[in-house]
Amino acid sequence: MSDSATYDFIVVGAGSAGAVIASRLSENGLYRVLLIEAGTKGSSHFWARVPVGTSKMIDDPTVNWCYKSEPDEGSGGRRIDVPRGKMMGGSSSINGMVYMRGQAQDYDHWAQLGNRGWSYQDVLPIFQRMERYEGGSDKFRGRNGLLRVSDTPRNKVPLLEKIIEAAARIGLPFNPDQNGETQEGIGMSQVTIAGGKRQSTAVCYLDPVRGRPNLVIEQGAMAEALILEGKRCVGVRYSIA
Repeated sequence: MSDSATYDFIVVGAGSAGAVIASRLSENGLYRVLLIEAGTKGSSHFWARVPVGTSKMIDDPTVNWCYKSEPDEGSGGRRIDVPRGKMMGGSSSINGMVYMRGQAQDYDHWAQLGNRGWSYQDVLPIFQRMERYEGGSDKFRGRNGLLRVSDTPRNKVPLLEKIIEAAARIGLPFNPDQNGETQEGIGMSQVTIAGGKRQSTAVCYLDPVRGRPNLVIEQGAMAEALILEGKRCVGVRYSIA
């Protein structure tokens, strides 16, 4: 990229949020958008596409920042691994792919504390716009979004079926859609997997739009400083690996 290049928006990090933001900002063609990502691996990285690849990337510094927590009394003085993605799609490219919304009561509580726009009814349309899921109710689930969501098949692991049976005996019902009207009950995880492949934000939001002339993506680009004019950010200084 030329040192004199200018953009309307610069997005730092092509992770779960950054990939979506860059895609949305560039979709109307009116703005020039630069997306920079410190990682060098893309959505075609083999272990990122294969769901079992999570175990291969959990301690791989080429795709994972490999952060650790500070030791504390509650962890017995240990430092706990805190995996964070360092590649296109960020942590959505290395995580366990479980898809679970927060509880409606939490969002409503945030709104009650004064955070306008954060009630469950406010955020529900955003969840629906984001996802593409074939089950559940139209009232709570999205059908035409870019993020593919699927159900974990039943009757594949006998132990899980025994757990579901045991839960029923103590009054915990089976819930076929824990992202629907209620999260109460036991159920199989919904996952961001489609056709046996991981559905990261890089796959869903960036791969389809890489040809946009107003979107520039720089990989291996480490952000070093924000350039400020007063309180306004007017640029980013970064280096290419």
